[in-house]
Amino acid sequence: QVQLVESGGGLVQAGGSLRLSCAASGRPFSMYAMGWFRQAPGNERDFVAAISVSGDSTNYADSVKGRFTISRDNAKSTVYLDMNSLKTKDTAVYYCAARHAYYSGGGAYRAESKYDCWGQGTQVTVYT
Repeated sequence: QVQLVESGGGLVQAGGSLRLSCAASGRPFSMYAMGWFRQAPGNERDFVAAISVSGDSTNYADSVKGRFTISRDNAKSTVYLDMNSLKTKDTAVYYCAARHAYYSGGGAYRAESKYDCWGQGTQVTVYT
């Protein structure tokens, strides 16, 4: 399985921006469908964004559509989540997830069950 390490979280004022990164190692990154999920205190983990193996297909939760952008750089084995116009309700631990295309089909999936590799998470806190 691929190993995933998130970075880029932190404290940001409402309306600000952050870029999260998820670096993959251990397996050819270009064969993995990737996703971002988040979990706020007391809540279940929710889907945020996903990107296909090719990068041609993306998927977003309604709550972040138009504010967040997912992208991938296969040469750097990294997936990014650019977050703009941040709101206090975006405060959560953000997790990167992956699933090899052989098993997942390689699409941009919303379902947590489609992924079997997870990072340790990075905290994002948005304040007013």
